[in-house]
Amino acid sequence: MNRKTAREIAETITNEQIKQMFDTAKAKITDWTKVSSVNKGMTKGIAWNILAKDFDLETKHHILAKTNMVREFGEFLPNELKPQKKIKQYKPPVHQDPQF
Repeated sequence: MNRKTAREIAETITNEQIKQMFDTAKAKITDWTKVSSVNKGMTKGIAWNILAKDFDLETKHHILAKTNMVREFGEFLPNELKPQKKIKQYKPPVHQDPQF
């Protein structure tokens, strides 16, 4: 997920929805050694330890922290929060037979 979309989601997401995202991610991620999408110098496991290990529902989290949480684990968001994919409609190309 790109930073702009993650920021838009982070502005409206609640702590309960973030907790639900983390619970789903914990259950579904099998390879914690994949490269993080927030910081290419660390793995998803390190990102989890920084962003989600001590997540508290009562704490008001900074918008940048929530943005990084959504960027890293946004694929596990509830369906109502996931951004809708835009389908591009392409026109068929214009064609002429070659003239020899």
